[in-house]
Amino acid sequence: MRALGLIETVGYTTAVSAADAAVKAAAVEIIGIEKVIGVSGYLGVTIQLGGDVGAVQAAVDAGKTEGERVGKVISANVIARAHDDVNGKLLSLFNLNNKTVQKELETNNNPKSKKTTKTKNQEKDKAIDEAQKEIKPNDE
Repeated sequence: MRALGLIETVGYTTAVSAADAAVKAAAVEIIGIEKVIGVSGYLGVTIQLGGDVGAVQAAVDAGKTEGERVGKVISANVIARAHDDVNGKLLSLFNLNNKTVQKELETNNNPKSKKTTKTKNQEKDKAIDEAQKEIKPNDE
């Protein structure tokens, strides 16, 4: 990978829209996804893109523009030549080739595991609600 592009959004729909625009705009690939509860009190999703520097810059610009049209983009950045430690030690935790990430995607897309997915989604929703309560004080 010659360049790393990052687009951080609030919400999954914004992230999908930004990622779609990014990969359509230039010859890049989505190399990772990171989901974090608590970004602006909501679910934050960071899309990681890889490819040539010019292509990644064009993709990030297009993804940021589309993300802002759909929802909220927290940040967007291109790192021309990420250090090997960034790629190997940090990004590998969120890489789509990571077996844990692949298993989560398979579980969420497997019709036989809908009960498990439903339970996991309920747990995630509860965690999101609790995180939002901690970040945003009640107006009572």
